[in-house]
Amino acid sequence: MNGIMNGECEIEVKGLSFYYKRDLCALKGINLTIRKNQVTALIGPSGCGKTTLLRCFNRMHDNFSGCRYEGEIFFNNCNILSESIDLIDLRSRIGMVFQRPTPFPMTVFENVAYGLRLRGIKNKNELYEYVENALKQAALWDEVKDRLHANAYNMSIGQQQRLVIARSLAVNPEVILFDEPTSALDPISTAKIEDLASNLKSKYTIVIVTHNMQQAARISDYTGFLMLGELIEYDSTDKIFTNPSNTMTEDYISGRFG
Repeated sequence: MNGIMNGECEIEVKGLSFYYKRDLCALKGINLTIRKNQVTALIGPSGCGKTTLLRCFNRMHDNFSGCRYEGEIFFNNCNILSESIDLIDLRSRIGMVFQRPTPFPMTVFENVAYGLRLRGIKNKNELYEYVENALKQAALWDEVKDRLHANAYNMSIGQQQRLVIARSLAVNPEVILFDEPTSALDPISTAKIEDLASNLKSKYTIVIVTHNMQQAARISDYTGFLMLGELIEYDSTDKIFTNPSNTMTEDYISGRFG
């Protein structure tokens, strides 16, 4: 079995363990298939390893010294844990949106155009077309089309989060990773991000870490439950929330701990 098969798998995790500072084991023998054009939610109590797992998918841990991977993660038939992987290319193809918005200290337009310029796109008309398309996909165009050259810091926090999503979309990724993207947002902004995630899966594969059980149930197609660095159960969201196979999953879903 060599990675992605039958056009249904986007990311395949095989025997993944991850260590902080070489000997602190945060993930233990994870096996997981992230399906193409679906929303996959990772749930579990604080410290269970869900964000650690998410950040393995685009090698964000490599920004810190002393971390170590074991096992394999296949993306487009390549093991992304290989030393030969181009991390800049990987992170453009597997984008990431964090808990709090991370706009750059520049205009709305330049935020979205940033990655495009890094790719060598200089033509103004081409840049504008890409930026407009990304902002439309992020359901933000109508709100900012008349202030593209205003500082992004002047936007609301909910708009900033959608701007960050647009920035990721502009470089045409295949996968988008969301690390609790609504935890800092009000209910209205949260609903917009949830609607956006549901709409984007027609073109992208989405993996979302969330503490919000209702959110996972609303927007995801598949759910993985982690506990103490282990993947306890992974199945369709309907099954996880209505008829889990593991009593630990049932206890967590029902609020007995967490």
